Amino acid sequence: MKRVLVTGGAGFIGSHLCERLLADGHEVICLDNFFTGSKANVVGLLHQPYFELVRHDITMPYYAEVDQIYNLACPASPVHYQQNPIKTIKTAVLGAMNMLGLAKRLNASILQASTSEVYGDPAMHPQREDYWGNVNPIGTRSCYDEGKRCAESLFINYHNRNGVRIKIARIFNTFGPRMAIGDGRVTSNFIVQALQGKPITIYGNGAHTRSFQYVDDLVDGLIRLMNTDDSITGPVNLGNPHEYTIRELAETVIRLTGSRSELTFRPLPDDDPVRRNPDVSLAKQILNGWEPTTPIEEGLNKTITYFKQLFNI
Repeated sequence: MKRVLVTGGAGFIGSHLCERLLADGHEVICLDNFFTGSKANVVGLLHQPYFELVRHDITMPYYAEVDQIYNLACPASPVHYQQNPIKTIKTAVLGAMNMLGLAKRLNASILQASTSEVYGDPAMHPQREDYWGNVNPIGTRSCYDEGKRCAESLFINYHNRNGVRIKIARIFNTFGPRMAIGDGRVTSNFIVQALQGKPITIYGNGAHTRSFQYVDDLVDGLIRLMNTDDSITGPVNLGNPHEYTIRELAETVIRLTGSRSELTFRPLPDDDPVRRNPDVSLAKQILNGWEPTTPIEEGLNKTITYFKQLFNI
């Protein structure tokens, strides 16, 4: 049994990670300030004796005795991270510094939940970990993109200078139950609009692409990465190497929900990537053959069921 700290543990991905760690027999401290996380995501875990929920903002120091730290705390959707861009940067940078300081004091392993957004609007397809990216440092998305890029730099330098045992995961588009209704992510947007019979909003012409992985596959990858040899630091891409157009996703959601929603098109937001697709060769090599195994329609059906329950459909 390990004692594990999960920052952002009441969020969409964090709550699934907490659940899996408990199932694997570990003690879990779930840290969240509930800006985008929700107690509802972890209420089913509160009865477990090895689960502790703490309200805390990681821009302030936190102290606990732990063996591993998963640093997931940061608004991750454009709607949320653009709501207070300065706060987003503080969470990404100060939060990373505080958690790295804790890991240094405890000699704990720490994993940074970075993002495919560090690649910006990429000129390399698919994106490999050695690609430096194409990011607008002063654009509307920069608070998140550059915050995460700075956090990666902090992790690498804490490792190189202070010997902190780090892991960096670059997470690509992930979906599943417990996504927030109004978070602006494309999968949840489409499902909610389809279930409500509203027009499905596509930004751009629908030909731009993303890769979609189900949350269980991501959680498996994060845990495998955390438990690799200390010589492996990352960054490591965790995503689905299969590319889908946004229009394909919308049409699939309409079919699976049985909705009569029609497609509506709006201009593409500033700096929104046209293509996003990970090269996961490194993950396969160092994570015992890891790759997403949940078919997209299976994952979408589980996510649709979740939202139907929220809407009492």
